Amino acid sequence: MPINSCEDRFSGMKVRSPGPLACFPLLVGRDPGEGFGDLLVSDGQVIPIRPAGSPPAPAQVGGVELYGALLADAVTEATRRARVKDVAALGRFLGLADPSASLRLVVGGTPGQANAVALGFKAHQIAAKLAPNTINRRLSTLRRAVRVARRLGLVDWALDVELLRSEAYRDTRGPGLEGWRAILAAAEAAAAGGSPMGLRDLAIVRLLHDRGLRSIEVLRLDLADVDLDARRLAVVGKGKAERGWLTINGPTVAAVAGWIRAREPTPGPLMLRTDPGAGAAGRLTHASLWRAVRRLGKLAGLATPARPHGLRHAATTRLLDLTGGDVRKVRRFTRHASLDTVAIYDDNRQDLGGQLAEMLGDDRPAG
Repeated sequence: MPINSCEDRFSGMKVRSPGPLACFPLLVGRDPGEGFGDLLVSDGQVIPIRPAGSPPAPAQVGGVELYGALLADAVTEATRRARVKDVAALGRFLGLADPSASLRLVVGGTPGQANAVALGFKAHQIAAKLAPNTINRRLSTLRRAVRVARRLGLVDWALDVELLRSEAYRDTRGPGLEGWRAILAAAEAAAAGGSPMGLRDLAIVRLLHDRGLRSIEVLRLDLADVDLDARRLAVVGKGKAERGWLTINGPTVAAVAGWIRAREPTPGPLMLRTDPGAGAAGRLTHASLWRAVRRLGKLAGLATPARPHGLRHAATTRLLDLTGGDVRKVRRFTRHASLDTVAIYDDNRQDLGGQLAEMLGDDRPAG
């Protein structure tokens, strides 16, 4: 794994880590004169590395850095990145550029003062007309920071700010069955020409639809996660830290195999950028995946822009049709944490409210 370097501004020492977001200090006030050299930060662990021949003196710990602990608490890289953005948003609200200073301000006063900050942050975002899900995520990060602070002994209270009520999965239909078939036809036509981009995009839409993968799950795949002989993928699911094997169908195996032949069987990310301006091939970005799906939607002649998650929606709805509404069985495909979520898909599929409205519209006096 390549090693990156970043400056630990709390101790003046170099911190080496597996990736840029792992460069967070957990302990501050370390004494560089105690014979320690660099620190290795790995999976939230700070490990002092002594130079050869140095005495085994312990590092001096002066305190706990809450911001670093909050990032170390994240189970996945995606969660960690979201927390970085959420704390940055809090800093903009408070007028503080230093994320650590923002969290110190929250936990450094009384519970009432902390709740006042949280309520003001919430009101500011509502006034900015941000989406409820965005507001709730940011508030959840703030509440999580206080919980981490309590776990570390920095406070003995919790935030009482409430999240907004939001209606999730308002449109669970996606492009629908015909829309999916049109997207698939467009992807197959592009792949038939043998272009790497066409072959890659066909594999992407098959994974999004035929196995119901989320965008981030597709992007995280490495070549080592693919076992075509056993027809399975090792996927890091939502909120998970470890990979789990998922079976894929024959057409998806064929699509992924075609893309692997085009990308060459070199280790690394499964989905690579193929556009001419990409330079050295690197992992496909979230924005590029969105563009690929939207491009296929346009080629398919869809009236509304196609979305990657919409393909997962379409697959879920279609499976409910094919299984006669067996939400428990379909949940094994979607891997939702709650059965209630799949039930929402089923309710929307049947449009029970619309059926009842039709009944009222037909309710006329006899004669």
